[in-house]
Amino acid sequence: MEKQGVYLGPRLRRLRRDLGLTQAEMAADLDISPSYVALMEGNQRPVTAETLLRLAKAYKIDFSDLANETGPDLVTRLQAAVKDPILSDIEFGALEVADVAHSFPAFVEAMLRLHTAYKEEQFALADKRQHSSLGGEGIAGDPIPAVRSFLAARRNFFPVLDAASERLSAKIGDAGGLSAYLKTQHNLKVRRLPPDVMVGSLRRLDLHRKELLLSEALDQSSQNFQMAQQLAYLELDQDIQAIVDDGNFDNQNATRLAHRAIAAYAAAAIVMPYAAFAKAVENRQYDIDVLARQFSVSFEQTAHRLTTLQKAGQERIPFFFIKVDVAGNVSKRLNSGAFPFARHGGGCPLWNVHGVFATPRKVVTQWLELPDGQRFFSIARTVHAGGGGYGLATVDRAIAVVCEAQYADRLVYSRGHPQADLPTPIGIACQLCHRTGCTSRSEPPIGRQILADNFRRPEAPFGFSDA
Repeated sequence: MEKQGVYLGPRLRRLRRDLGLTQAEMAADLDISPSYVALMEGNQRPVTAETLLRLAKAYKIDFSDLANETGPDLVTRLQAAVKDPILSDIEFGALEVADVAHSFPAFVEAMLRLHTAYKEEQFALADKRQHSSLGGEGIAGDPIPAVRSFLAARRNFFPVLDAASERLSAKIGDAGGLSAYLKTQHNLKVRRLPPDVMVGSLRRLDLHRKELLLSEALDQSSQNFQMAQQLAYLELDQDIQAIVDDGNFDNQNATRLAHRAIAAYAAAAIVMPYAAFAKAVENRQYDIDVLARQFSVSFEQTAHRLTTLQKAGQERIPFFFIKVDVAGNVSKRLNSGAFPFARHGGGCPLWNVHGVFATPRKVVTQWLELPDGQRFFSIARTVHAGGGGYGLATVDRAIAVVCEAQYADRLVYSRGHPQADLPTPIGIACQLCHRTGCTSRSEPPIGRQILADNFRRPEAPFGFSDA
């Protein structure tokens, strides 16, 4: 009877090559035949316990170095790749995937690289189609995507600026508030003036009269934010500029937008200092309305701040944030998590961020599931801007903050949620979504052949050859 053992062929081969040995040399070290080494490397013979002991003695290695060389990460990545919608008609068993990952790690790595390249090509093609649908081909140096990419690459977290803002916040508290600090430290008097006097401005710094002018149309939270942002320009501009310079933007518009975005980040960090806010979000179970009242800020400002809590050792739930208007135009997209909408999408009509306009100011929650099986929890609500006086223009937009399903139980919003076991199936964008039976689809997915409807018209807008 053959001795029991484990099949470690590729790992044994890699070990031998790393040691610079031939099969004959390894066979001599282990006191076995070269042909047996070849059989073990080809997974035609198991590596027995006795052989493992000889390996450990001869090369001073740990058993775990062989047993865990691929690690669970490779298996997880492969499992995610084979769930790609383009492979939906092929069944992969969990054991099958694990066996391939353990037995052929180099092949799996090659496949994952190809899959990554394929997804990047899909995204690029989706971008091209989106630009075409808007009447253009996309402009090199477009400032909005450039700034979004800049923020996304840093997960919308700037620790140096957070630390500086937190120190400034403490000084403001000691001085008795934002207005008092501006007066004592910068000799600036805060004045609130009617919108017609402000002539289209919400905030204006009048250095000649030593005044910071704020529009009376702003509510208290917005006034606080504008004072904090002005302080960021006055005291933290060197830190802000260093961050912007790191972006290496290729045009002035992108540089200015980035500068404004980072200054707004600093303002949020001043009125919601990291340590205090991070502690509060856990104590309040991420109840955005309660947090907004505690820090005298708006619902949107609070939701925005939730995306920035990634300080080492004090990390909180990584959130994705999006703001859209009633026509579906995205005006802000921020990300500190793994939600793929961070790069594309936001237009799936099944996501209720587009439906909250029917229930203004009401928080609406939803479980979401992407075609690859990833699940997320969404919190959406409308926010109101403008107005503040009779006849003044207003605009309503919808915002949503989204986290991975694994974090949802830490949110007050998920308690007893009726959708927990029945998430809404959504797609990143119609071009990238392979849910063939979706009746809400507006465009066919990339790479799928559309069936003629001479003899059959499906319920979905398009029929596909492999549906």
